[in-house]
Amino acid sequence: MTQTDSSSAATAPEATIPPEALIARIAEVRDRQAYALLFSRFAPKLKGFAMGQGMTAAEAEDLAQDALLNVWRKAHLFDAGKATAVTWIYSIARNLRIDAARKAKRTRDLPEDLWQGDIEKPADDALVLAQSAASLKDMLASLPEDQMTILRLSYYEDLSHGDIAKALSIPLGTVKSRLRLAMTRLRGAFGLAKTLGDAQ
Repeated sequence: MTQTDSSSAATAPEATIPPEALIARIAEVRDRQAYALLFSRFAPKLKGFAMGQGMTAAEAEDLAQDALLNVWRKAHLFDAGKATAVTWIYSIARNLRIDAARKAKRTRDLPEDLWQGDIEKPADDALVLAQSAASLKDMLASLPEDQMTILRLSYYEDLSHGDIAKALSIPLGTVKSRLRLAMTRLRGAFGLAKTLGDAQ
């Protein structure tokens, strides 16, 4: 980062500095001020997310701290080309929550068969599944970034609409609208792909 970039970031209002920029500063120069800003911004949201998943306030606070400590340690691994900072941070928190649930034997909410490999399937079925997965990946990649982010947070990170709104600092109605648009696009793309596949 150049001296001009650093001074510009320093003078910008704290709330307007994107989390991606804060993570970059942590990765590049172990910037403690950037980490403090990131912590103050995300710790309450992560705590709320964890409590919404059934954790006590104390457990949720510990998880939020652990998640953000991992952000400090793994900042150099963040790739803005693969996910937004919000998605990346919440995926860290979600993985910690899963680990905690396993250790506490809370398997009633996390069935074991979700984490075990599928039983062997006939070759034809396996091929169909592989092709479907590849098609879905392509369809997801075609979504606008704002819709993709909300879809990931909702279905992959298991956040409620309210949690997503807080995490992205956008109205709840916007979350629902973008998610609805994303699902409409996916349904349309999937229907087209199925039609083309049946025609072959």
